[in-house]
Amino acid sequence: MDLKTKLKNLTTKSGVYLMKDAAGRIIYVGKAKSLRNRVRAYFHHTPPYHPKLSALISRISDFDVLATDSEMEALILEANLIKQHKPRYNVNLKDDKRYPYVKVTDEPFPRVLVVRRVKKDRAKYFGPYTNVKAMRNSLKMLRKVFPIRSCNYALPSSRKVKLCLDYHIKRCLGPCEGKVSPEEYHEITNDVLLFLSGKNSLLREQLKERMREYSAREEYERAAQARDQLKALDSATEKQKVVDVKQPDRDIIAFARAGKDISAVALQIREGVLIGRQNFHLAGLKESADSEILSNFLRQYYMHSAAIPAEIVLPVTIDDQQMIEKWLGSRRKGRAKVIVPQRGEKVKLLQMASYNAQLSLDELLLQRSEAKKKVPGAVEALEKDLYLSIPPRKIAAFDISNLGPADAAGSLVFFENGQPKKSRYRRFKIRSLERQDDFAMMGEVVSRYFVGLTREKREFPDLVLVDGGKGQLSSVLRALKRLGIKKQKVVALAKRIDEVFLPERPNPLMIRKGSASLKLLQRVRDEAHRFAIQYHRKLRKKRTIGSELDKIPGVGPTRRESLLKHFGSVARIKEAGLEELLKLQGINKRLAENVYKHFHP
Repeated sequence: MDLKTKLKNLTTKSGVYLMKDAAGRIIYVGKAKSLRNRVRAYFHHTPPYHPKLSALISRISDFDVLATDSEMEALILEANLIKQHKPRYNVNLKDDKRYPYVKVTDEPFPRVLVVRRVKKDRAKYFGPYTNVKAMRNSLKMLRKVFPIRSCNYALPSSRKVKLCLDYHIKRCLGPCEGKVSPEEYHEITNDVLLFLSGKNSLLREQLKERMREYSAREEYERAAQARDQLKALDSATEKQKVVDVKQPDRDIIAFARAGKDISAVALQIREGVLIGRQNFHLAGLKESADSEILSNFLRQYYMHSAAIPAEIVLPVTIDDQQMIEKWLGSRRKGRAKVIVPQRGEKVKLLQMASYNAQLSLDELLLQRSEAKKKVPGAVEALEKDLYLSIPPRKIAAFDISNLGPADAAGSLVFFENGQPKKSRYRRFKIRSLERQDDFAMMGEVVSRYFVGLTREKREFPDLVLVDGGKGQLSSVLRALKRLGIKKQKVVALAKRIDEVFLPERPNPLMIRKGSASLKLLQRVRDEAHRFAIQYHRKLRKKRTIGSELDKIPGVGPTRRESLLKHFGSVARIKEAGLEELLKLQGINKRLAENVYKHFHP
């Protein structure tokens, strides 16, 4: 269906729209109160656009919509789709999958686990935790204070289980052997949930009350246990910063940005105590507005959060504030308010959060800068083994794939600091030759690549690697000489015994087998070979398919594409009956008979 028809038939319901580029990639996900009004606006706006919108519109080739029953559903669906597809023009939480969560399982005798994914399994999840070391230290302390089991047994069970060491050192109450009732164990689980939620004041009061009850019943051992838990809890929380005990639970969220890099910080205040700080790195466009960054962050951050505070303090207002408040309130089962303070204590807390966000961003940029300066060991080894004057950080490797003059293809793969950089890969269809000549084909591909670099005024690679031997190396050197390029470093790597050929050296160089430098050369060479073969097969398949269908009277490029899109392959078209061919839109009876007779003479 073409765009005009899709736009004409858009629904007025709320929902989510997915904008796609020419390759079918999802480049933007948005939500709308009315899909018809919002999506049409992308195609009916008059310039000048906002720079980000202009760039997005120029790349839209198609779109899909998902209607929902309410704006709330659209809000949640949008956040899930952004997380799933990570579109280029949305603000995305970077590497959020690597941040762990603490999970309290939904079992008769629950366990506390560290997990990387949140599932819809009725368990309680806390996190994500960006400071993994601090999280593990907290869990270590928690397991010392609250004897919750750590085994993987499915309990209760009729199977005989031997009590483990945790029971004997009082780190577990032995539910596997019936040493504790579900009610008593449930009491400990509630303590753990309060601790993980930051409800330490309430937990402290409950432990004091429990200690008094046990003493009154002369259960002195259990009273002592409650006393020790209370002491451990006080010790763990005594260094926490007290903000204001009277204020409700709140998160203070701020961010700092430099170009596409964004660092967000969430300060968690529970019962007036600053219990933690979470740092996140986001990816956005330079043109992304502050309100858009915050709105996207809130939805991605609170999507799986178990503890949603009553107040969320932000540095700027967001466009969909009411909808976010409604969504958070439904998840919290109580009112949740988004606040943008102008004065007072909250402004000071925002300043503290902003300062921490800037520190986190500076650290990220410094790490990236240091990583760029650092030369990987394999690259350093290669510099030494090939007698180069500088480390070959940027390597361009070429290969040719052909089974004769037809469909001959060339490839270029690009490695930077020992890692593939696929955005700089290139494919070449051989133009100038009608005979099989690997040397000349290699010369053509290298010439075309360096002509392009010169025209675009881009830097040359530190090293050119050619798949082959002396013949390929000589062909490349001649091609570079014709272009007036004299100082480009070029080597060739032969497949047979991995000999390395260097210019002006009569004999090949043998780099020690298993060395880091040879492994790097082999990896780059093999990647160039793989990429060349992949393109060659594609060209051959396209020609074979095209020539077969082009023999049928009445089948031109449009009908050919329609047939292939519907059936998937020439083999499937061959298997199709006349009735099945007639069902295809745009195929009349005469054309269907031509197709059928071609494969069934």
